[in-house]
Amino acid sequence: MTFLTMILLALLLAAWKAPAWVEEFGIIALVVGALGFFVGFYQMALDISKAGNIPSAIVWSGIRVAVITPIYGLLIYLASLIIRIIQKPRI
Repeated sequence: MTFLTMILLALLLAAWKAPAWVEEFGIIALVVGALGFFVGFYQMALDISKAGNIPSAIVWSGIRVAVITPIYGLLIYLASLIIRIIQKPRI
């Protein structure tokens, strides 16, 4: 999440100083969000396999926590798309 926040700050700085990089920062945020999901899901599966029998409520709360990162990455990507639309020259 910290890394995604740094990407968001870099995106906002790029929107002001280097508009050509806005799309790239959005794509990086999307990929990092997906990677964060897979790392979180892998860690959850590893902890479940070590613990043995776990109630389904705990498993679903782990999945809920793992989904936070891709949602944040998608929101940053959406922000990059909106910034790109605003920055496009008007016809």
